[in-house]
Amino acid sequence: MTKIHFILYVKDQAHSTEFYMRVLGRQPSLNVPGMTEFALSENSVLGLMPEAGIKRLLGSRLPDPARANGIPRSEIYLFVENPSTYFRRALEAGATGLSPLTDRDWGDRVAYCLDFDGHMLAFAEKIE
Repeated sequence: MTKIHFILYVKDQAHSTEFYMRVLGRQPSLNVPGMTEFALSENSVLGLMPEAGIKRLLGSRLPDPARANGIPRSEIYLFVENPSTYFRRALEAGATGLSPLTDRDWGDRVAYCLDFDGHMLAFAEKIE
């Protein structure tokens, strides 16, 4: 199977790395200047790349991601055991809470928050 990498552009790699370590409850699988990665499953990885790094890499044709900092521009929807624990850890690490754990009409129980860069995090489980 293909390995999938989701990469978030972040203002401060070290700050975001610490945040995601606390929220996910794990150490990064890679943490070097310019990229931090967290294995989410056998085939998926969450990456954190500094906004300035992607701008340097792709140049002037890329709109500056820093201009959208704080504006929700992606959502990471994680099915986890005990989503309320993940939501609590996110809030304790400085996330902005948007919605507590709530049953949704699509069959999931989900809590929503924003990280420091405005990326939406959803912690979900199936409603039994």
